[in-house]
Amino acid sequence: MTLRELYTPGPASGAQVRKDGEKWTLIHVRELRHSPEKVWQALTDPAHLREWAPFEVDGSLGTVGTVNLTWVGTPTPLETKVTRADAPRLLEYNDIRWELEPLGSGTRLTLWHNIDRRFISWGAAGWHICFDVLDYLLSGTPIGPIVGGEAMKFGGWQRLKEEYAKQFSVEA
Repeated sequence: MTLRELYTPGPASGAQVRKDGEKWTLIHVRELRHSPEKVWQALTDPAHLREWAPFEVDGSLGTVGTVNLTWVGTPTPLETKVTRADAPRLLEYNDIRWELEPLGSGTRLTLWHNIDRRFISWGAAGWHICFDVLDYLLSGTPIGPIVGGEAMKFGGWQRLKEEYAKQFSVEA
C-alpha cells in the first residue's frame, strides 16, 4: 500500500467562519513543523502548488503582479492579482489571504478565504485535506494533490464536510 492509500484525515479542526454583511470568510489555521521560508515557497512556487493546492498558476505568487490561476475542475484561468507578497509572512491575491507566523521551529499558517455560504463546509473539508497534503510535501514524502472531484470521492472528505457543516451550523 502507498502512503497516499494509507492517508486518512484527522477530525475537523482549526477552522472557523466569519460573516460580515453578506460576505462569508473561512479561516483555517494549521501548525506546521516547517520554517516559514519553506512554507512560503510551497505557497508561491508553481511547481510546489501543483503538488498540494486546489489550483495551478502560470507564474510565481511570491511577487506583486498578475498571474493566471486555474482552479481544479474549472476550464478557464482567472487573471489573478497578487496584491501583497511580504515574504515569508503575508500573501494576498483575489479572495485569499495567507499569514505565516514563526512558531518555534515551525509555522502557524492561517488562510482567510472569502467563500459563498453554500460552500463553507465543502471549502473547509477541501482545505483541510490540502493542508495535510502540504505537510506531507514539506516533510519530503509527497502524496500528490487530493483536490476537486477526486477529493469529493475520497471518504475522508465526505466525513470532514459533514463535521464542518455541523461545527458551523450550515448545510453539508
